[in-house]
Amino acid sequence: MRLSVLDLTPVRTDQSTPDALAATMRLAKIADDLDYARYWVAEHHNIPSVAATSPAVLTAMIAAATSRIRVGSGGVMLPNHAPLAVAEQFALLEAAHPGRIDLGIGRASGADPVASTVLRGGRGDHDNQGLNDFPDNLTDVIALLGTAGVSVQLADRSYILRSTPHALTRPRVFVLGSSVQSALVAATKGLPYVFGHHLFGEHTDEALACYRSRFVPSELAAEPVAFLTVNTVVAETYEEATALILPYLRLQARTATGQPPGPLELVEDAEHATLTPQQHRVAQGELERAVVGTPAEALTQLRELADRFGVDELMLNPVASARRGTDPARAPGRESTLRLLAEAASTK
Repeated sequence: MRLSVLDLTPVRTDQSTPDALAATMRLAKIADDLDYARYWVAEHHNIPSVAATSPAVLTAMIAAATSRIRVGSGGVMLPNHAPLAVAEQFALLEAAHPGRIDLGIGRASGADPVASTVLRGGRGDHDNQGLNDFPDNLTDVIALLGTAGVSVQLADRSYILRSTPHALTRPRVFVLGSSVQSALVAATKGLPYVFGHHLFGEHTDEALACYRSRFVPSELAAEPVAFLTVNTVVAETYEEATALILPYLRLQARTATGQPPGPLELVEDAEHATLTPQQHRVAQGELERAVVGTPAEALTQLRELADRFGVDELMLNPVASARRGTDPARAPGRESTLRLLAEAASTK
């Protein structure tokens, strides 16, 4: 069972953006030391609890600060970007860190409607054009990363576009999603697929079954390769693990019921707050889908997930908050989640 890390660079109420970035850098180095397979960063915009707005920038920072672990995006939200810009960014990253760069690509915007419109130069996406264009844009990114590039037909000649003058290797490309539609894109393109189980768990079985049954082998993947993301908090006791995830549960419950999200609360603040019945149901659903507990309990839950869905790798999104008085530049609950799981796995 291969384990990796997905990091949204969460921002707690006691943190500034520099603090959150420092915590992410420290966590990435720990993951590197503990032999986790890869470390991915997300793309979200205009969200008070998430500092990960630019995966390419964060990937560059983390790759430079680590030595072994694969680093990349989980993911770049392609509707927000020109395919050539994405290909150029990750071609440069691969040239700087050959054999260590992953490019996970998603179909969503990672932003609210206003931010999405601004990101797209005021065009908006009311007709779902970004989703409709996704398969073709994905094809363009892959071609631009190759040595041949993309041929653009002009009136009088063909014009060749390449992401970099002389690529020796290219990053590994993954499709990210949480629906049957994204699974179908990954399958027909012959690409590895990462299902966002940490976001939605209702269609996991259906999406993975579609991906495997419709998979077309390609030079990028000879057979289906499926990963699963999962929210994870591990502590010495189950009680401490549930306390550390409570701020995340409250954040998701507030967001799902139309409340302003705000930054991630500290444990003590979340413990003294209340939830409406509807918010409580949302929080309970999030808790049931997450991996929470002691190292032994968490390892058992992870193995059950891997077996149930038959995935090749699990990507842990460590969502633990912190207690009052914690160094703002650190995330000890997230650090201990990775350490305790690595220790437990090494003894099995």
